[in-house]
Amino acid sequence: MSMETVLPSGQVYMDAEAYEPPMYNDAFPPLQPASPTENCQPAMPNPGPSYSSMAVKSSTVTQVFHVPLEERKYKEMNQGFGETGSQSSNICQMIMNKTGASIEMSLAKDRSMTIVVTGKSDAVRRARRELIAKLQTQASSQLAIPKDHHRYIIGRNGAKLKELELATATKITIPNSDENADYIKIIGTKEGIDKACHEIQLISDEQAKLAFEILNIPCHFHPFICGAENKNLKLIMEQTGAKINVPPPTIHKDEIAVSGEKDGVRNAVMKIKLIYEEKKRKTTTVSLEVRKSQHKYVIGPRGSTIQEILASTGVSVELPPSEDPSETITLRGEQDKLGPAITQVYAKANSVIIEEVHAPSWLHRFIIGRKGKNIKEITQNLPKVHIEFQDGREAIIVEGPPEEVEQARKALDDISKDLQSRFDFANVEINQKFHKHIIGKNGVNVNRIKSATGVSILIPSDDKPSNTIRIEGSPEGVQHAKKELLDMALRMENEKSKDILIDHRYHRAIIGSKGENIKSVRDLFKDVQITFPNPNEKSDIVSLRGPKQDVEKCYKYLQQMVADHAAKNFRLDVPVYKKFHKNIIGKGGNTINKIKEVTGTRIEIPTENSDSDVIVVIGTKQNAEKARDMILVIQKELVNIVEEDVTIPAKYHQSLIGAKGRLVRQIMEECGGVYIHFPNEGSLSDTVSVRGPKDEVSKAKAHLLELASDMEESSFTAEVHAKPEFHKFLIGRGGANIRSVREETGARIAFPSPKDDDQQTIQLIGKKDAVKKAKEKLDVLIKDLENIVEGEIAVDPKFHRHFVARRGQILREIGDEYGNVQISFPRNGSKSDKVSIKGSKDCVEGAKQRILDIVEDLESQVSIECIIPQRYHRTVMGAKGCRVQAVTAQFEVGIKFPDRIQNSETNGGTTEETQVNGDANSETSEEDKPKKSDTIFITGKKENCEKARDALLALVPITEEVEVPFDYHRFIIGQKGAGVRRMMQQFDVNIAIPPANQQCSLVKVTGPPKNVDDAKNALLERVKELDEEKEERMLRNFEVVVNVNPKHHPKIIGRKGAVITKIRQDHDVNIQFPERDDTEQDRIVITGYEAKAHAAKDAILKLVQELEDQVSIEVKIDHRIHSRLIGGKGRAIRKVMDDFKVDIRFPRASDPDPDIVTITGMEDDVYDCKDELLNKEEEYLQDITDDEMMSKYRHAPSRKEQNYQSEPSTGFIVREAPWNQAPPNTQDTEAFPSIGASSAPTPRHAHWGPTKKH
Repeated sequence: MSMETVLPSGQVYMDAEAYEPPMYNDAFPPLQPASPTENCQPAMPNPGPSYSSMAVKSSTVTQVFHVPLEERKYKEMNQGFGETGSQSSNICQMIMNKTGASIEMSLAKDRSMTIVVTGKSDAVRRARRELIAKLQTQASSQLAIPKDHHRYIIGRNGAKLKELELATATKITIPNSDENADYIKIIGTKEGIDKACHEIQLISDEQAKLAFEILNIPCHFHPFICGAENKNLKLIMEQTGAKINVPPPTIHKDEIAVSGEKDGVRNAVMKIKLIYEEKKRKTTTVSLEVRKSQHKYVIGPRGSTIQEILASTGVSVELPPSEDPSETITLRGEQDKLGPAITQVYAKANSVIIEEVHAPSWLHRFIIGRKGKNIKEITQNLPKVHIEFQDGREAIIVEGPPEEVEQARKALDDISKDLQSRFDFANVEINQKFHKHIIGKNGVNVNRIKSATGVSILIPSDDKPSNTIRIEGSPEGVQHAKKELLDMALRMENEKSKDILIDHRYHRAIIGSKGENIKSVRDLFKDVQITFPNPNEKSDIVSLRGPKQDVEKCYKYLQQMVADHAAKNFRLDVPVYKKFHKNIIGKGGNTINKIKEVTGTRIEIPTENSDSDVIVVIGTKQNAEKARDMILVIQKELVNIVEEDVTIPAKYHQSLIGAKGRLVRQIMEECGGVYIHFPNEGSLSDTVSVRGPKDEVSKAKAHLLELASDMEESSFTAEVHAKPEFHKFLIGRGGANIRSVREETGARIAFPSPKDDDQQTIQLIGKKDAVKKAKEKLDVLIKDLENIVEGEIAVDPKFHRHFVARRGQILREIGDEYGNVQISFPRNGSKSDKVSIKGSKDCVEGAKQRILDIVEDLESQVSIECIIPQRYHRTVMGAKGCRVQAVTAQFEVGIKFPDRIQNSETNGGTTEETQVNGDANSETSEEDKPKKSDTIFITGKKENCEKARDALLALVPITEEVEVPFDYHRFIIGQKGAGVRRMMQQFDVNIAIPPANQQCSLVKVTGPPKNVDDAKNALLERVKELDEEKEERMLRNFEVVVNVNPKHHPKIIGRKGAVITKIRQDHDVNIQFPERDDTEQDRIVITGYEAKAHAAKDAILKLVQELEDQVSIEVKIDHRIHSRLIGGKGRAIRKVMDDFKVDIRFPRASDPDPDIVTITGMEDDVYDCKDELLNKEEEYLQDITDDEMMSKYRHAPSRKEQNYQSEPSTGFIVREAPWNQAPPNTQDTEAFPSIGASSAPTPRHAHWGPTKKH
């Protein structure tokens, strides 16, 4: 019987003696015992599918091949085989990168090479081919193969040839189709060549056995040769093995192609001819007339009906093409079989009929139903019926068998009549501009009408210009919807749109905060739509839309609002000398505030940093003027300021102000900062006000009057009219004509720009006499141009081509230059040298002279040679020929470079010219003569050609060396070569910097001489800069060492490095503190300029001296209040440290006494801080004492009286576990029998483990 104790909380504790652990077999029940059969014989696995025969092929393959010493391309006797940098290893690395295969090489004692290639199958094959080509000596062989077989060797898209090259590791070259050669060239190892020759010969031999023949048999007999469903054709191909190609019936070709082995082709041709001869002899034809629309039923789906008739009767059916209007069908076959065939044709043709059902087109969609519901109901029992609706037609097409078509027609007719009795429609004409308003936002208006009336409303899209809106539905709904739409249209027609111009600066004020102001306006005029522009557009246009009367009232109301707002926000600029602004403001702003109070205005004064001296006054006009007068009175009291008026005609005001006020600002600055005020534009006032010191005002008045007088004299204008085509001639080449008129008369002449509407008016501006004189000159020129004449000029026919080349570009240029004269050259092939020119007299004469000048230039042209070695031609030309183009454009010459000569190669070798006896002793050897490949021809005027030759010779590159210290090379090169690339691009040269392992200081510069000089100077300048930088670095690297006790290091560094950072910035030095593992922990290194380093040292020593003058005391403060002293994120203790200028350190968790707090600082500050902390301790401890006293009353007394302690857990315990039993006897052969041995049945001993219960 178990004993238990019940605690007040309801927990139950069991007595230890009453607890009995569970048995092992109960806690861990054994598995079900095996059957006797299973005990005697081990269980066999489930015989599933056998995978022994399913071999898994590895995706990685390995190939090994050998290269004998005599076949190795690179012997590398003096270098370790496979070493980095050797030719073989470089080639292998390159091939591995290219193919992705892994390559290993080894060398035998006989210097033969073994190569192991591992990787994917394709990668291994490509790598093997590359290795053999690169590392093994190559042989070549030629194989004669008939040209007709070459395409079979190449394969489709070259696939066969590529596969053959990979398999044999050779390079196979097949001549082009247009070459008259049948030899195939093979390059590779001897083994690979033999293998490739064998494979190619096999392909050729296989093709040699094939034949190809074309039979010319009329296409009418092709169906008999093919048979129904091509049965005859397939039988012939099976019997002969030949491939037969019969063109489809739609092509109407008489050719049949037969290909394959020769015997098979011969037998197939014989069989086809036999069929053709038989049918040609026995068959006859008959013609039938069948409606064109019924032909498709005779043909059947994919021609199945024709094949069916051919199979059953042996008669072929021939129909005209679909585009042919003929209705005749021709039957071809034996006489006795034509009758049944005719019967079948008529039966098929009449198996389908077409009927039409009358139904208005607007009803079609109702007949179809939602998602085709009605049509599906009709056709679900009539599967062979096809129903077609056509747009715009008042009929429905029904197609199918006669009996089913009749049923479908009756059903459609019933639906149509029913819908016509229940539905109606109406067309409403409404201007398309109102359609979007009828639809409404997101269709709200039209959907409301649809829901209310139950009708369908069709509104045309915007891209379809139509005013018709269609309404469909019940008669009552249609009439109701029509009335509502017409009412809406009438209301919209009576609406009016009007724009009001409101300065965009006032928009925000009119709208009001959160739209309060504009909301009140809209409440007053509910039917008016008010639209403000986007603020980013800064547009002044506000749109109003609504009933006419309401729009007019709203327009006037907004005008009054704008006027009131403008009156209250009148702006007046008051220029006041900058130095008097402080007097205007007054002490503490008293003066300016008083002016604001008296006048009720807002006054904006520019800041001290602003260049403006204008004070802006904002308010009503009367108040603003009053404030302006008060401000000016203050200014007049401070200095002798006067204001005078000067009369200048209003038409000159804009010119005196100048572009963006530049001219008037310049006058004000020159005259001591006076203020010049012009009247508003459009006021027509001639009075200009000038305000400032008396002397400066007089000076400004005189300057303005002088400028106005000059403008009055030089502002006389006149107009001259001339045809636009005369303008170019009046201007002249390079503006020569018009410039001469301007210089002679002094008048300015303005021609119309292409954007002007009036292209005939020429404006003359200047003094009256000058304008009159210029007008007379232009009138004379225009009169001469208007006299149209036709002249002729003789031009040698050999030069005609030059003028008409490039589609007559030169003639167009002459015509444009000389008043659009018409120039006609004789026809090509004509021997005439007469060129006719038609146009105004002066233009014709100018064009003649221009043509003669061109002919003279052509006659004076010469060709000279410029010898430059061909290796420099590319450099002389420049990128994309830019250099030579510049030379041709500058000197107006033509430059022709010779073609590049390639070295002739034959079987990998070069051919050399044999030396003729006596050539070696000749005075001028062949090498001294200029080569054709080095000769550049220059064509043009002689003097221009010589200048162009000098320019080309100046482009021939030279190479010069520059001394640049090796240490500076990396700075010249720059990051990733950016520096040297930039210099090469800037000077258009090539700069070669020696490799680092040479330690050479000579830099080579190659390019045109001038560019090389510029690049050399740039390099030397860069070297000079680097010398200065090096010297600067040496000065900056001066080191000073200061020894400071490590305990002061944290204070010198400061919180987050603030102290040391300030010292670094103040003195521009680098300060390095010792690392933790350094032996000299007191060593601080300062690096920088000598003077600044010493100054930084003094600053650190001064800081150290202050730290050493500080004292540290320890104060015992109860550790329970440390957290309150520190405060959230240390704010409280930081405030104490800042107030007393001390450092406070609290104990760590590992310190022996948790109550000790260390205070460091100046003696007086430390003791003051100590008193503060002790006071806080006393205050906080009182709070802790009070909390502890109150805690006594927070717990029930019964909780203290009982103190139950649970015994330590002994874990999970079971009885009769295997580990509690004696170990088994391993010598027992019954329990541990030997493998393969049999033992007599003996009594079973107890096994080591749990006893099984049955």
